[in-house]
Amino acid sequence: MSEKTLGIIGGSGLYDLPELQDREEVVVETPFGLPSDALVTGTLHGVRMAFLPRHGRGHRLAPHELPFRANIHAMKQLGMSAVVGVSAVGSLREDVRPGELVLVDQFIDRTRGRTAESTFFGAGCVAHAHFADPVWEPLRQLALGAARAAGAVAHDGGTYVCMEGPLFSTRAESKLYRHWGCDVIGMTNLQEAKLAREAEIAYTTVALVTDYDCWHETEADVDVSAVLAVLKQNVQMARAVVGELAKAVAASEPISARGSMAHAVISHGSAITADAKRRLQLLIGEYLG
Repeated sequence: MSEKTLGIIGGSGLYDLPELQDREEVVVETPFGLPSDALVTGTLHGVRMAFLPRHGRGHRLAPHELPFRANIHAMKQLGMSAVVGVSAVGSLREDVRPGELVLVDQFIDRTRGRTAESTFFGAGCVAHAHFADPVWEPLRQLALGAARAAGAVAHDGGTYVCMEGPLFSTRAESKLYRHWGCDVIGMTNLQEAKLAREAEIAYTTVALVTDYDCWHETEADVDVSAVLAVLKQNVQMARAVVGELAKAVAASEPISARGSMAHAVISHGSAITADAKRRLQLLIGEYLG
């Protein structure tokens, strides 16, 4: 049976997983630079895991500064076949309350300055990945079950609108996203989902609701102090969810997105540069001709 692996990218407030056993801190260098921080590897319930604080310990990196490509490539280098992005978000729905979780299944991209960090391709190799369903559904279902097993109020499905930041929304933007039918708003997870697909890594998001953004007429507008207060509660829940998810992964069939890029490369083998082949070898080397 294949080894069970699970990577966790921790969002705001989640900078460590002390529950990991046989812990080892690993500095990983990638063809795309250094990730946000050193990764911590270990095991939990028999699953080999790697943890990375998305913003670095101490929250050093703003959303538009994140080395998304290096973060996902580092997970691939450490052998993670599945990755879960834990993310603080604002709610765009009355019935999705602070302290609750959303297991999103769709994204809308409102970022504008992250083109280079949103794909492994270009600069010598062109590919177009299938992305109609941007999260890996078997992994999302395991995460949903884990959230409910941990005692969380967990919403099944939802659309995450990914904004540029680092400022929060204007009131007009917040109301527009509600009109579009979006459920939560954040600044980070779409790039991870895109890159994970290109790296043939199964990916899903556990969105932790901290606030109502600024659309709500009776709730206070979002600010950092309010977010931090809810984050303290959410972090404990997030760790409990990760523990339950490790149990679920240990008990399930191995999760793999291998083959998802089999027909995505459009460049002819002779047109792919040597540098591109070097950068992409670990990710999709078997498709480069």
